[in-house]
Amino acid sequence: MDRGNTLGVGDVLNRVFDLYKAHFGVLIPAAFWLFLVVSILAGIVGQGNVGLLLIVAVVSFAVAILYQGMVVSLVHDVQDGRRDSSVGELFRSVGPVLGPLIGASLLYGIGVGIGFFLLIVPGCILLTIWAVIAPAIVIEKRDVMAAFGRSRELVRGFGWPVFGTVIVATLITAIASFILTGIAEAIAGGPILRIVFGALASTLTAPIGGLVAAVLYYRLLELKNESAPGHPSDQGDADEWNEPVPPPDPPSPGPGTPV
Repeated sequence: MDRGNTLGVGDVLNRVFDLYKAHFGVLIPAAFWLFLVVSILAGIVGQGNVGLLLIVAVVSFAVAILYQGMVVSLVHDVQDGRRDSSVGELFRSVGPVLGPLIGASLLYGIGVGIGFFLLIVPGCILLTIWAVIAPAIVIEKRDVMAAFGRSRELVRGFGWPVFGTVIVATLITAIASFILTGIAEAIAGGPILRIVFGALASTLTAPIGGLVAAVLYYRLLELKNESAPGHPSDQGDADEWNEPVPPPDPPSPGPGTPV
């Protein structure tokens, strides 16, 4: 389907869930082991010391950032036609940019949080213009401040559909997480089962945020006629969302050309 110069919320989310299904075997194991650590820490700490709860919150935040970077890296490999990423390769791919990811995410959380606290509209604006910070860091290797500027530059002109995509994806994640957590609480009969089911709930919803950021990033690049670093630049009008571009057919022999 020819999308022209539009950015459709439905198109983005369809692509997100197509990637989710296609790479379930890599996305889910990576998420499970990461969020299992968080669930174990939370289970051990419980409702105890405030300092320990703060440590758990910091670890949870770092794990979420690490995982989002891994998801963006996986989509980057898909775009380049490298579809054989393993869990270990994803962990290694995000290591060099973990510092900028954490720094940018801290500033993002503070800025959006203050925006929503003071007045909802500024929070929504920041949520929109900073939607593709992670891909700018992971794929383009931008530093923290440059990533904010790059995200705003890419989103410019497409604010409403980007905002709609982020909000719908957030609602889907929140509803799914609520349902899964409720199921976990209902059937888990002891602390160990609660830890495992809590990790499963986080695992199944965690890929969505990273996939949304990555898919938005590539679609915005396409709309602005740009190519990501490391991405083949000679694809022309090819659909960057799907399969790698096949090689061109050999030219047909002309009159008098020996066969």
